[in-house]
Order: sequence, then structure tokens, then C-alpha cells
Amino acid sequence: MSARMSALDSALHQLGIAVHQLGLDDGMHAMLATPRRSMQVAVPLRRDDGSLEILSGYRVQHNLSRGPAKGGIRFHPSTDLDEVRALAMWMTWKCALIGIPYGGAKGGVAVDPRLLSRHELERVTRRYASEITPIIGPEKDIPAPDVGTDEQTMAWMMDTYSIHSGYTVTGVVTGKPVSVGGSEGRGGATSRGVMYAAFSALHEAGIDHRGATVAVQGFGKVGGLAAQFLHDAGCIVVAVSDWKGGVHDPRGLNPAALLRHLRSGADTVVGFPGTETITNAELLELDVDVLVPAALEGVIHEENADRVRASFVVEGANGPTTPDGDAVLEANGVRVVPDVLANSGGVAVSYFEWVQDLQAYFWTEDEVNDRLKRLMEQAYEQVSDLSRERGVSLRTAAQMIGVGRVAEAHRTRGLYP
Repeated sequence: MSARMSALDSALHQLGIAVHQLGLDDGMHAMLATPRRSMQVAVPLRRDDGSLEILSGYRVQHNLSRGPAKGGIRFHPSTDLDEVRALAMWMTWKCALIGIPYGGAKGGVAVDPRLLSRHELERVTRRYASEITPIIGPEKDIPAPDVGTDEQTMAWMMDTYSIHSGYTVTGVVTGKPVSVGGSEGRGGATSRGVMYAAFSALHEAGIDHRGATVAVQGFGKVGGLAAQFLHDAGCIVVAVSDWKGGVHDPRGLNPAALLRHLRSGADTVVGFPGTETITNAELLELDVDVLVPAALEGVIHEENADRVRASFVVEGANGPTTPDGDAVLEANGVRVVPDVLANSGGVAVSYFEWVQDLQAYFWTEDEVNDRLKRLMEQAYEQVSDLSRERGVSLRTAAQMIGVGRVAEAHRTRGLYP
């Protein structure tokens, strides 16, 4: 990330642009910029060798005006309160943009889950869940998986909350296994949403997605399945990368084979037979139709944005492009489908899961995917229409819609007392 702008700085900068475009006053701006509630907790971890380590955990509820808070839990060593504040703010605009009745939240623990045993990971998860139990719940704040967490993490969190409650509360988290109230189609929802967003952008430009070239940075939960879905739909995925580097083949990679390679015990895609090894930086600069940054924040910035040769950047990660990088991409004619739109498939299907849990009535995977497709295409159309009408980027248009809907909810509800 650019040393000049953190994730929180980026989020606040984007908010400022939307506030200016919408003509909101200083009081509303301050209300929208300030998290409703920020919690920092100590998370003691008893290691397998008997030693004790104290980790830092966070949960930020940015806004509750449109409904209960919603947002993921990440386990990553760089997680801190400012990062979580930024991610919670982006979640607020994302939920409002796609029209689901949630406010934004985010949480996490500053830890590298790769360095923990399964038992240590469960102890961290359950202790963290216990610490934030007073502020979460199916009608208050509903966590979900994020970087470094998965459906097992959510099952442990649900069980911990349920034990405290004295009965099973499936709706307290989303992204759970289907066996304990999860939804069909939730596992790949963010990735599938990235695909729908990419197709909307390509088709709007008159480009057939079949045969379009794609590079994906971040071959994890979002990027790995996004690459698979895009490949299966007829795109040519020429490069993917993970934390150790990437692989490139201009003839096209087979994401399914790469995923099998990783599941067989390999810790990286680097060195996969028949491919050229490239760096993460080199992947961002490949001449492709679609670049999907699906790793962490701030990977496209002022220093490298001028070397991005993709026609479209579809943001699978949260905040992968800094504002100064955005300006360079826009000046170069690169169309950026912003994170609050492109990666909103996960929270959309989280909403579907929550609704199913509350009703104790579940849908088929085809029903979930059809609802997701309609929601993503409708959101893209609204953003694109406003972008043309106001002569602004897709990001600014998306922020204007999300921020505007939250501001309207504030005005409608009024201020207590």
C-alpha cells in the first residue's frame, strides 16, 4: 500500500468525494465518517505447548441506520483498528448499494492463522467470539468469514454464541456449513459476484466474455473460485498469484488443476508444471482484458497504476486501489468496477442465508445463484446509469448511491434524543 494513504484514509477520501457530489452538509458528513461503535478486546491464547499469548481483537459497527450490522471476521497479522474501521465503512456503502437491509461492520484478530494448530485456531475463535458476544446477534450484528477465516470458523462462533444463549442461534453468523444452517451457494458467492460484475462491464463495452483474457491476483477463497468460474464461462485465465508469487501461461491456465495442486498439499501455485513464474507486481502489469485484484488493500497505487495495461479492473478484494492509483487508472481510460459493487456477492448471499435461517426454510443452489445474478446485474446497471448521468467514475457513482441511501435513512429516522 502507498505509504501516503492507509485503508482508512482511502475510505474517508472516497466518502468525501461522495458527500461533495451529493451536497451533504458537514454534520451529515461527520455522522457518516464516524463509526457507531468500536470495540477492542484482549484475546488470550493458550498455545499447545502450554504457553500463554495475548492477541488483539476488534469489532467495529460503522452504521446501524438501515438494519443490523453485517461484516466479516479476518485473522491476519496486519489487522488493526484503523483497518477494521475502513472495512466496516466500505461494508456500510456496499450493503446500501445492493439494497439489502444491513449496516456495515467488520472484525478481526491480529494473528497469522497459518502459524496456529487447529486446536489453537479453535481456542482463538471461541475466545474472540465470547469477547464480542455482548454486541453481536441475529438482530444486532451478524459476522461472516473474511481473510484467514472460513465456514469452520463461523461454526465455532455460532456454537460459542449459542452456548452463551442457552439455545441454538443459527442466524448469528453467515457463511456457515450447510449442515448447521448455512446456505447453498454461499461458499463461492463473492467469486460468482465478481464474475457477474466482470461480465456486466464487458458486455456494456460490447465485448463477449468468451475469449476475454483475465489475470487474478490472490488465488485464495475469492480469487481461486473467481478464476474457476471465469474459466468455466469461457474466459482465458492467463495468470494467477498468491502470497509467494504467480504463474503465467498466455495460452491459458486450468484453475481447477491449480486448486487440486494446492489441496494436495502445495502451499503455493508457484512452480506449477508448464507455467512461467512471475511476481505479484508483474501480474498487475500484464496486458489482459480483465485484471482481478483479489488479495489485500492498496496493491494498485500511484507508483504502479501507470503500468496497469488491463482494460478493466474488477476489484475482488476490499480497497485494492488507492485514491491516487484510481486517478491514474481513470486518466488512462481503465474502467474500474469498484469493490463495493464487484465483491458484494458474498454479503448478498449472506443476507439470503440470514433470511433462510430466520424462516427455517431453505432454497436450492440454483435459486440462490439466480437471485444473486439478478441483484448484481441490477446494481451494476444503477451504478453505470448514474456514472453516465453525472459524468463520474463507477466508484464515485457506487459510493454516491450507497452513501446517499444511508444519509436518507439517517434523515428519515431522525436523531435521538
